[in-house]
Amino acid sequence: MKVLRGTLVVALLTLVAACASGARPDAPRLPVVTDPAPIVSGTMRPYQVRGRWYQPAEQPGYDETGLASWYGEQFNGRPTATGERFDMHALTAAHKTLPLPGLVEVTNLANGRRIVVRVNDRGPFVDNRIIDLSRGSAEALGMLQAGVGEVRVRYLGRAPRTGGGTTLQYAAAEGASPQPPATSGGGEYWVQAGSYSDRRAARRVADELGGRATVDAGRNDGLFRVLVGPWPDPNAAERSRQAVIARGYADALLISAR
Repeated sequence: MKVLRGTLVVALLTLVAACASGARPDAPRLPVVTDPAPIVSGTMRPYQVRGRWYQPAEQPGYDETGLASWYGEQFNGRPTATGERFDMHALTAAHKTLPLPGLVEVTNLANGRRIVVRVNDRGPFVDNRIIDLSRGSAEALGMLQAGVGEVRVRYLGRAPRTGGGTTLQYAAAEGASPQPPATSGGGEYWVQAGSYSDRRAARRVADELGGRATVDAGRNDGLFRVLVGPWPDPNAAERSRQAVIARGYADALLISAR
């Protein structure tokens, strides 16, 4: 009986910790690479495209926000910079300077969707674009129709010998995209720090964050969302999101009210 009681206590503590962070207990986690693939020979050399030089390098702190595009059928089956065959349905991407093959986390700032992709090619060589996604990656992020979208790209490290792509669905009930509050008050962007089944827990988090933090229950799913905002533009909202992450809410999402 004592052993069973102890097991139940540990399980409850684990569940409480997960709720406090705003993540579901069963949410997919970032991949752990125990046997990384070697960097492909030649892919770290400086190279020139359209008169501009690029210098690939290890960038462990790489975390950038910018535009993403995607490519598909016209390149399907062709070799990438690593020698792998491009599969437009796989979760892969091209980047100008990160090590190949590598893993990055990509977040669509318009809807909060996040995925991990395998970077195995070079590109995109268009101004203001920081990553080129496969068709499958763009579809998973919900930006297939738009063609181009604002994303956050975070380097995770070396890729495994095969695969590594993962769809992350934190703070999204049954795979649905996070939604703005029922009454946005005219603001364009919000930061969702977390969602909770207990109103009091959500209230405590909002009180801790202070300032512009509120509790929203505008959807009919029984969840109480802690929102920070509104912010007039995505850059201001992203700065707020980074501040919320620094306070311990690693799964904070940017939500557009447009």
